[in-house]
Amino acid sequence: METKGINSNQLKVIALAAMTIDHLTSVIWMNYPTDWWIILLHIIGRLAAPIFWFMIAEGYHYTHDLKKYGLRLLIFAVIGHFAYNFAFGIPFLPFKSGVFNQTSVIWPLFLGLIGLWVSEKEELKKWQKDLIILLLTLLAFCADWSSIAVLAVINIGTNRENFKKQMTMVMLWVAVYAIVYAIFVNPIYGLLQLFVCLTIPLLKAYNGKRGKMKNMKYLFYIYYPAHLILCGVIRILLHGNVGVMIGG
Repeated sequence: METKGINSNQLKVIALAAMTIDHLTSVIWMNYPTDWWIILLHIIGRLAAPIFWFMIAEGYHYTHDLKKYGLRLLIFAVIGHFAYNFAFGIPFLPFKSGVFNQTSVIWPLFLGLIGLWVSEKEELKKWQKDLIILLLTLLAFCADWSSIAVLAVINIGTNRENFKKQMTMVMLWVAVYAIVYAIFVNPIYGLLQLFVCLTIPLLKAYNGKRGKMKNMKYLFYIYYPAHLILCGVIRILLHGNVGVMIGG
């Protein structure tokens, strides 16, 4: 019988499509314009990040080799750093142009994986776990989606049997991110971050299955830097070698 709902491969395709729309919009219409159709495209883009957070937590649960999984994410974070910064005109050397958007979201995803492992490590005392997780959030602060991505992965993973609590915690942390974004970047784009809530019905429909394509993860590893390089080329052709958003 055919399994109802959405499998992880289908969720990843949705995330890739939403991410691509969001990133292309950023490089074509630079510096946070507020035209309604541009805002709409960025709202579609809000579907991507929660799916990535959710899939990292699911990957942690299902992986047979956590070290290999973590190493793959770390390598991917390094590659993603150069592709992401090239896409949006951000210096490769962090903190030359500020503290926001200094590297891609893959870095906090990697740190979130470590945080999830730490949070479930029985040998560690609570204060030790809290201290390590605080350090991980500080390390992620400069990245795309900042510390929120780390905390989202941890809260999704540690509340795996409670979808309502998973999404409640995610939305609370996103609300914090939205406030910071509104104050330091742009009020409208801060409010826009709350549209990650549109992902909740998709995640609710997740059936726990991988899907027929077993090597979907490799498509993501190839597609992510490839689409960012394309975005960088488009940015240079349209605007020259300039930054198109905060951090550039």
